[in-house]
Amino acid sequence: MSALPRIAAIVLNYNGRELTLLSLGSLARIPHPGLTLVHVDNGSTDTTAAVARAHGALVVTEDRPGFGSACFAGLTTATAEIVAFMDADASFDAADLPRVTDLVATNTADLVLGARVARPGAWPWHARGANRALTGLIRRRTGLRLRDLGPMRAARRTDLLALTLRDRRSGWPLEMVLRAHTEHWRIVEVDVAYHPRVGRSKVTGTVRGTITAVGDMSRFLR
Repeated sequence: MSALPRIAAIVLNYNGRELTLLSLGSLARIPHPGLTLVHVDNGSTDTTAAVARAHGALVVTEDRPGFGSACFAGLTTATAEIVAFMDADASFDAADLPRVTDLVATNTADLVLGARVARPGAWPWHARGANRALTGLIRRRTGLRLRDLGPMRAARRTDLLALTLRDRRSGWPLEMVLRAHTEHWRIVEVDVAYHPRVGRSKVTGTVRGTITAVGDMSRFLR
């Protein structure tokens, strides 16, 4: 039997000490001997980084603001064969992560997106509408019939680095999908549970934040 591939779960956070405890605690319960936790602290001014370090995570400090900046910092620091991204806001169930990473590990897919199955109150109307609009634009441009841009996602680290993603703001997830499609990657969606997050999202928790994120992403669809 071949050894299980090493997986790095990259968790992104900013000023979320309590969220760090929740996310790292749930990830630590995943029964995978090759799983490592990479916590990207995106300029926190509280004790988020110290808490993550105390709970066994490799802490990466990225002071440049932006979702893409944090993702890229985690990607370049991780050394595992497979990398998986997830938000540290308790909206995702870490138990779903193996369903996302297993398809990459078995060479069934190159990029796996966790399509959110929202629990009541989990997905604000403005964020859900923006996601629907963006996936519609993706379908018209590429033919990809996606339901979600999938904040929980996984791919092989070296392949992801080879995509040379440039965006360092909220456009990172969409750029990844478009570049992967251009390179003829097998892109697959799997359902993952989506719970009401703890606290307000700094990106999609407000209409203004959602509009900013859509603006970042829509540049790639012009």
